[in-house]
Amino acid sequence: MQNDLFPLPETLTAALSGQFGPRFSQGESTRLQHGRDESVHQPMLPQGVVMAENSEEVALTVKLCAEHGVAIIPYGVGSSVEGHVLAPHGGISLDLSGMNRILDIHAEDGDATVQAGVTRMQLNNALKGTGLFFPIDPGADATLGGMAATRASGTNAVRYGTMRDNVMATTTVLADGRIMKTGGRARKSSAGYDLTRLLVGSEGTLGIMTELTVKLYPIPEAITAAVCTFPDIDSAVQTVIQTIQLGVPVARIELLDPLSLSAINQFSKTSLAEAPTLFFEFHGSPASAAEQAETVQAIAGELGGTDFAWATRPEDRTRLWQARHDAYFACLQLKPGCRCFPTDVCVPISRLAECIAATNADIAQVSIPIALFGHVGDGNFHLVVLVDPENQAEMDEAAWISSRVVERAIAMEGTCTGEHGIGLGKRKYLVQEHGDVAVDTMRAIKMALDPHNLLNPGKILPATKAGCAASA
Repeated sequence: MQNDLFPLPETLTAALSGQFGPRFSQGESTRLQHGRDESVHQPMLPQGVVMAENSEEVALTVKLCAEHGVAIIPYGVGSSVEGHVLAPHGGISLDLSGMNRILDIHAEDGDATVQAGVTRMQLNNALKGTGLFFPIDPGADATLGGMAATRASGTNAVRYGTMRDNVMATTTVLADGRIMKTGGRARKSSAGYDLTRLLVGSEGTLGIMTELTVKLYPIPEAITAAVCTFPDIDSAVQTVIQTIQLGVPVARIELLDPLSLSAINQFSKTSLAEAPTLFFEFHGSPASAAEQAETVQAIAGELGGTDFAWATRPEDRTRLWQARHDAYFACLQLKPGCRCFPTDVCVPISRLAECIAATNADIAQVSIPIALFGHVGDGNFHLVVLVDPENQAEMDEAAWISSRVVERAIAMEGTCTGEHGIGLGKRKYLVQEHGDVAVDTMRAIKMALDPHNLLNPGKILPATKAGCAASA
């Protein structure tokens, strides 16, 4: 946990102390904060933490670390669930949370440029009065830099896409300390390789994004939310499939199982029915939002859905979606002191019912509590597998069910992670999903951009028998 095998060179420590003063720390409490996240992995501490405030300071830190062969791990707010911010090789944790300036808002063009430490809620608060909003909502108030690094999405992805679709440009520091600009504010371009898309989802292994330009969207004229309960999970999922196949432009469709709702009721003091439930949200004009809701209500009714309740007042919608966002932390309270062994697969919408049914059959075979919920409008669902990391039997059960659901999703031409990313936890599935040639290509890109494997080492790429530097 302490990573004492990776001491910092004294010359590097002196250089960072001289440059950053109190914004460079080797205190154990600061290191511990930056060497853990929301994942089930044990803490892995960096040897020091730098609090950067602009791209130039990031570049200087990276250049100094490169000169000394020391790893750099970007850090936002630590909300990762796959070990992205842990330091298995020690090094410097580069905290970007102080880079929280909104640099430009171009309301007439529908975009904004921000530093990487700006959070999604901070951006949306700054947009009040413009008639615009930033829609990507992973639940946690994550930094936009972290969201871009993991290609995050969330409840609105079925209508507005993921970070992949909404990052237009970046300022990125490369492994040798050079600063690179990618993309631009034009809505399309055919000029050269799409380096922005290469960086989005690279989890800090190819470069450190310090500024982002993101798309903004008009706030809908009318927003209607609804809740509907079902006799079983399959009926709820079939409602989702038919809604999508009919082309209803629903903004959000969330599925929660009875255990999730029981946890939410206890945590959020709500009184939701503890049965398979769908949460919906519809955006548009008052007439179109109402028409969407009526269409979905009819679909749900044919499949056994009952108690279709509408919420049109902002405070009611906020309460509903806050309860949904509380689901992860609510589930943790079902087993005090536990950690979450997360799984978030995504499959083609036509295979969703089959995948969830088989997953529920697996859940019935284990002894640990497992909640199921997710952004089923785009085929993405999560398992919150509650374990005591010190209990090997529980960890074995969690690993078994995680591998079962992941391998099933890949067999259905889906993915091992819809939005959490690979990090440390899912490296072993990368070849299974993409094949040797694709992973070798990823490794070649990593080696070209980071030949000494200093940027977030140990993440994404699986280890190789030959001990390639890019897999260390």
